Formats: sequence, structure tokens, C-alpha cells
Amino acid sequence: MTFENPGDDAVRALLDRVKTIAVVGLSPQSARPSFRVAQAMQRYGYRIVPVRPLVDAVLGEKAYASLADIPFKVDLVDVFRAAEHVPAIVEQCLALHLPAIWIQEGIVHEAAAREAQAGGMTVVMDRCLLKETIRLKTE
Repeated sequence: MTFENPGDDAVRALLDRVKTIAVVGLSPQSARPSFRVAQAMQRYGYRIVPVRPLVDAVLGEKAYASLADIPFKVDLVDVFRAAEHVPAIVEQCLALHLPAIWIQEGIVHEAAAREAQAGGMTVVMDRCLLKETIRLKTE
């Protein structure tokens, strides 16, 4: 069974209901794609929660060492980590009963994506959150 991303209507609905995005691997360096995407998503009105050990804050938001350390509700987990880290991130999401995961453009782990779907999560993989937000919010 091959993983398939949700259709445009489902992704648009996801973006409409999401308020808080935990960004796993959010870099404090402004030149990094994770920083630029998260910064732009802030401008779209989303609350960004950095998930990155050894960093105090990014983009004016307190950083957390892991998803389990976040003391409030998260609507979407955006992943900026290499594919080999995705299964562990999916396990954390499932254990925490998080509703959705977005695995950024260029990152593919089909088995982990299918596991997340089987666990009831909405999953988008190998797409850029910012590009899709721009595309679907301006159509």
C-alpha cells in the first residue's frame, strides 16, 4: 500500500482548523528553511512552538526539548528532521494523541506516514507547509 496525501479540500480544512504548530527541528538560524517557513506561518497567524533541544527560544517563542514537554494543546506537528527520525516522531505523536503531522518537502518515510494514518492522524508528507498554505489560502 502506497501512502497518499490528503486532497486539497482536506488540506485546506486542516489549515483552517490548526492554530498551534509544533515545529520539530526548528533552527534558530534565519537562513535555514525551517526558520523561514515557521516565520512566514507566524505571519499567517499561526502560533509556532519550537521543538529543539538546547535552544531557549526561536521566533520569540519558548522552545521545548520534545513534544511531550509542551504543556498545552498542539494542532499540528511540522517535521524538519531527516527521514530516519520520522518514525520516532510519529511514535511520540501517537503516544500524545496529536491530531496531525506534516512531514516537510524532501522528507519521505512511507512506513511511518502509514503508521500515523493508521493511528488516526491526518498526515501530509513531502510537501512544504508554507507553499501549500500560500497555494490553498489564495485559491
